[in-house]
Amino acid sequence: MTSLLRTLWVILALQLLPGCEDTPPRPSFDAGTPDAGPYVWDGTYTELEEHGDWVDRGPFAPCDFDSRDASSSACEELSRFDVSNCDPAALARLPQEGIYLANTRDERRLEDGGTRISTGPVGFQLRSDGGTSTLFDEPLRFRDTQDGRFSLTGTNTRTSVTMTLVGCQPPAPDVITGCFASCRRGKLSQQGTFEAHRVAHWAGEPESSGGLTLLSERHVAQGQPVDVYVALDHAYVVSLPYQGREGGLTVFDVRDPKNPILTTTISLPGDNFWNGVWAWGNALYVASSSRGVNVYDLSNPALPVFVRSLPTGAFGAHTVLVDGGRLYAMVPNTGTYVYDVSQPLAPALRTLITIPGDFDSGGPHDAFVYENRLYISNAFGGYGVMDVTNLDDVRYLGLYPRPDLGFAHHSAVGTFAGRTLAFEGGEFHSSHLRVLDVTDPARIVKLGEFRMRPVTSIHNLILRGTRLYVAWYHEGLRVLDVSNPTRPTQVAHYNTFRESDPQRGDSIFEGVYGVRIPGDGHVYVVDSSRGLLVFNEL
Repeated sequence: MTSLLRTLWVILALQLLPGCEDTPPRPSFDAGTPDAGPYVWDGTYTELEEHGDWVDRGPFAPCDFDSRDASSSACEELSRFDVSNCDPAALARLPQEGIYLANTRDERRLEDGGTRISTGPVGFQLRSDGGTSTLFDEPLRFRDTQDGRFSLTGTNTRTSVTMTLVGCQPPAPDVITGCFASCRRGKLSQQGTFEAHRVAHWAGEPESSGGLTLLSERHVAQGQPVDVYVALDHAYVVSLPYQGREGGLTVFDVRDPKNPILTTTISLPGDNFWNGVWAWGNALYVASSSRGVNVYDLSNPALPVFVRSLPTGAFGAHTVLVDGGRLYAMVPNTGTYVYDVSQPLAPALRTLITIPGDFDSGGPHDAFVYENRLYISNAFGGYGVMDVTNLDDVRYLGLYPRPDLGFAHHSAVGTFAGRTLAFEGGEFHSSHLRVLDVTDPARIVKLGEFRMRPVTSIHNLILRGTRLYVAWYHEGLRVLDVSNPTRPTQVAHYNTFRESDPQRGDSIFEGVYGVRIPGDGHVYVVDSSRGLLVFNEL
């Protein structure tokens, strides 16, 4: 952000001192701020074919599983695994600890002669300190990782799936490949190979690079922190219930970003699954899975006061954003509720926006507004574009579908070389960054992409000029130079994920969830275990 914009932001912030309810809301910096140069791209590109998130590289290991007898105990019979071509000596040298994420690969012949290949994520944690080792974030039923053997069995009680992983070889440092078999309700359901990465380690990558510096860190005691919004010199962190701890809202005074001060925590009885947050004027909007949108008065920014809820039906609200005097609330399996917030504490419902496939796909997960267009990450239904110039006549403009039915999660949109580009990210294993030309929403084209490890998931992102700040779960905070959007390039990073952090599990949903850049020269991040982290803005 330029020094002029920072100065304007400070002036606006000073006009919004606590208690001044009649002052106009300051502009939103996270929903449709036009991009700023300099650019090194002339607008030309080669259209890239879309293959989906996961790229099949063939079987992961030279082992096999005998699936001829699909009895109820098949998945737990180690004699069924053929590891004769494996490397027990190398397996014997593996550390007896670590948190791993794995991709499974199941290949089976179809009756028509074709082949179906499917993949899925699984995580496990090995403990050598007397703690509980896990698979599916639940205690292992069986473990043998001694003397060149590597066998784990666990059951996901939520899905009634029992899985056994048998290691074969470590093809690279902190990587294990092998074979697996899984049973569901006593019947063999899948079998094949897997590749697991120890996610806190990656080929000796340092903790940080590119001048990205951690200035402060504050633990969030409520649940699992997943989103943050910074306004009126305060950081508002929302959390989900996690490991017996209720979720809710945690507020920090960040007038000194190097020393955030906790001011209050809030959790409502029976309503504390809070996933998204946004501030506008003297109001704070919290996405609640129970009540829809909870509205808080920020006349005293340190101590928000509950005002009302905006019901959105049985599914509640998952995310919220404000742009152009409108509050958008994304509701799973339903659509996007739009409110007039010219009076921030008294939102008035204007319309409910739906796009084709809302109910079948899981509905809107998140959204972004840019130049009177609403860009909807429509879960398993693709990435849709709506014209919201006139809320009495909202028009559907186009959709970017995915051949793999991947999950559309979040995006940021800006103008580059006269073209409107969307930086779009999915969720779940192998999800990554796509760069899409959305100038003509009726024909959206992919022109670039950026990937990390295939076992991890991207999450939220913020576009600032030619810098894209990405919350990438286990990969931490990643900063990409997108001045040439056909070739996003990493220029800085900070690895926040540490195996020693409290409450770390083996889920794919761990690490950096949210990122905000309010224009005060700092980057605010929430990590699922470490809480609120504050960095310098590059």
